[in-house]
Amino acid sequence: MIAKVPQFIEVEDKIFGPLTFKQFLYVAGGAAGCFLLWTLLPSLLAVIIILPVAGLSLALAFYKVNNRPFVAIMESFVRYHLGVKLYLWNKSSSKARAPGKEEVERGERLMAPKLSLSKLSELAWSLDVNENVKL
Repeated sequence: MIAKVPQFIEVEDKIFGPLTFKQFLYVAGGAAGCFLLWTLLPSLLAVIIILPVAGLSLALAFYKVNNRPFVAIMESFVRYHLGVKLYLWNKSSSKARAPGKEEVERGERLMAPKLSLSKLSELAWSLDVNENVKL
């Protein structure tokens, strides 16, 4: 039995002419908001506010960035700016201290233990032996 596999299932159905349901809601909501602003505000102030509202509603309905809808871009923008950020490369201002140890004064210097010549030659010989021995 041969069955037809549906294709283009990611494409939304066009319900209102050339518009999908989401696009229609964005355009209708923007138009309703612009109408309310025009009726409630003086004309010069209304025009100044209507232009960004209309632009945003049209961008939400039709504009895509890297084949992603503008709604997803706006959501990512808001989540990034309102979310908690972890900067791993920033140094913390407080230094970690071991409990119970006193802080070394700045004038004091910690010195490495001095090795005698015989101890140094013994270490060199043991390293050479361990390096040349094959297990």
